[in-house]
Amino acid sequence: MVVAGVVSVQVGSAVAVGLFDELGTSGVVLARVLFAAILLVVLWRPALRGISRATWRELTAFGVCLASMNLCIYAAFDRIPLGIGVTLEFIGPLTVAIIGSRRILDLVWVGLAITGILLLAPGIGGSLDPVGVAFALAAGVFWGGYIVTSQRVGAILPGGDGLALAMVIASLIALPFGIADAGTALLEPHLLAGGIAVAILSSAIPYSLEIEALRRIPRGTFGVLMSLEPGVAALAGLVILGQDLALSEVMAIAAVVAASVGALSTAGSRAPPVIEA
Repeated sequence: MVVAGVVSVQVGSAVAVGLFDELGTSGVVLARVLFAAILLVVLWRPALRGISRATWRELTAFGVCLASMNLCIYAAFDRIPLGIGVTLEFIGPLTVAIIGSRRILDLVWVGLAITGILLLAPGIGGSLDPVGVAFALAAGVFWGGYIVTSQRVGAILPGGDGLALAMVIASLIALPFGIADAGTALLEPHLLAGGIAVAILSSAIPYSLEIEALRRIPRGTFGVLMSLEPGVAALAGLVILGQDLALSEVMAIAAVVAASVGALSTAGSRAPPVIEA
C-alpha cells in the first residue's frame, strides 16, 4: 500500500508537469487541492458543528502549510527535475524526524543528507535553476510544518476530517493564485480532466492507501518505505518526462534516501508519519 501510494504521488506529479504550460503551476495546484478537497469532503463528511476557535486556528495553519507546500513544489518542478525537487523537499520531513533526537547515530544520517545537498550544489546556477532549488527547499519547510500541524489536528478531529477541512482551506488560499495563473483555461474539459487526474493520483489514492497502511505497520517501517519517494520521483521523471540525471545527481538522491531510511528507522515510534498530501 505504501509503495503503491508513493508511485501514485509521483505519477501524479509527472502528469501535473505536463499541464504547466496550459494551466501554470498555480493553476495545477488549484485544480489538485480543489478536487482533492471535494473528494475528501464527500468521503469523510466532516462535521462543522462543535469545532472550537483553537481547532480552527490549527486547521488554518494546516491548510496554509498544505497550500504553500504544493505551490512551492510545483514551482520547483517547473524549473528542476522531478527527482531532484523531491530530494530537496524531503529534507523537511527528515529534519522533523531527527529534531529532538539524542542518538549519536542520527549525526550519521545528517551527514549523509548534507552530503547529498553538497553533491547537488555545483549544479545550482548551472544545470540546476537556483530559483527552482529555493522553491524545493521552501516546500520542504512547509512539508515539515504540514507533518507537525497534521499530527496536532489528527489528535483533535477523528478520521480524515482534519485533512478534508484543511484541504478546503488550502483551496481557498490557492484560489487567487490559480485563477491568476490559469484564468479560463481551468474551464476547458480536457484540462479539467487532467486536474482531476492529478488530484486523484497525488492526493485521494495515496492518502487512502497510507491511512490503511498505518493501521497495519509500525510508523518507523512506514517512514522507511516513504523514504523511497525521491528515488521513485527520479524514476518517474526519467520514464514519463524523459528527465535524465547526471551521476552526481543520482548519488545525491541515493544519499538523501539512505539518510531518510536511517533516520526514520532509528526514530521508530518517535517520528510522526511522513505523509505527503
